[in-house]
Amino acid sequence: MKRKNVVILGSTGSIGVNALKIIERFPHKFRIVGLTAYNNYRLLEEQSRRFKPFHVAASQEGVRYLRRNIGGRHIKIGDVATGAEEIAQLKSADIVVVAMQGSAALKPFLAAVRSGKTVAPANKEALVIAGDLLMREAARHKASIVPIDSEQSAIFQCLEGRERADVRKIYLTASGGPLLRVPKIRFDRLSVRDILRHPRWKMGKRITVDSATLINKGFEVIEAKHLFGLDVKDIEVLVHPEAIIHSMVELRDGSVLAQLGVTDMRIPIQYALTYPQRWDTGLRPVNFARLRQLTFEKPDFRKFPSLALAIEIAEEGGTLPGVLNAADEVAVEAYLDNRLRFTAIYDVVEKVVRRHRLTHDPSLDAILAADQWARGEAAALIKKIWKRS
Repeated sequence: MKRKNVVILGSTGSIGVNALKIIERFPHKFRIVGLTAYNNYRLLEEQSRRFKPFHVAASQEGVRYLRRNIGGRHIKIGDVATGAEEIAQLKSADIVVVAMQGSAALKPFLAAVRSGKTVAPANKEALVIAGDLLMREAARHKASIVPIDSEQSAIFQCLEGRERADVRKIYLTASGGPLLRVPKIRFDRLSVRDILRHPRWKMGKRITVDSATLINKGFEVIEAKHLFGLDVKDIEVLVHPEAIIHSMVELRDGSVLAQLGVTDMRIPIQYALTYPQRWDTGLRPVNFARLRQLTFEKPDFRKFPSLALAIEIAEEGGTLPGVLNAADEVAVEAYLDNRLRFTAIYDVVEKVVRRHRLTHDPSLDAILAADQWARGEAAALIKKIWKRS
């Protein structure tokens, strides 16, 4: 296998940091050619000194800092607002890991697929808000998409080498998050710290809150619909608290294929980097003798209405998924800033979604316009709620 040149968009987050740990284990197999971050430019400086990329990008403040500390003729330093797209389509890059947060990942993701790269997305938002566009452009430019998100990676692995006509259904598993056994009446009595205490995964703040509301699993339904060309009716969410089975595929003959593994994101990250090969991760495998049970249950849609809303939006499509994502992002930020009750996250998102005028088969401009509209609507609603409280 020839040495692969890798770009990591969002190298200072948990996915980016773990991707670099994997690459550091195989220095003769990978070379970092581009890294981006936003505010954590001091960690980006450390990464740049260690991995010696040719291109980096950060916030404007980070650009000034990096130019003072690592600037020189051997490294190009740019503003992440525009530089991420440039780095995503570097001619030298073979793989682009999309680990940026939020809808800001959309344009770099699109630039990567239009350049025919292998794209390894850990970011949900881009596929949620523009899945049709991204998959269409990927097919047009012969780009490969190998997902990092653990559930999507599991489905990708189970489907490998199989005809889509053979697939009857996929099961997206969910740990249930920190509120699975908490009565709904107690939700607003919990602190932000309680909500951020996920029982299985260590993740960023927004995705942890989204796991608590279960809207995160609804976003994954939208992702899976686009990634694997499925109807929403053929995607079922199952709560699986042990988080050992990361997802399953049911075939038309009744066979069910499952991907199992320890709860460590380095497994799907490494698979995306080494695909189609499998290398030793250095992690301990599942100890089946110590597993007492694997349990499953249907999600409680009354307790977690955000999941039901997201599945409804997945069926509608168009600009609605982008509106859903933008409103949720703004509402979760307000919750984390103590400007919104936990249960009011759903109220804000649901109101914004209901007010939106759906556009089918939207252009990129229409998607971005819907995103901005939803952010404004959500902010206005939160302001009214805040004044009344």
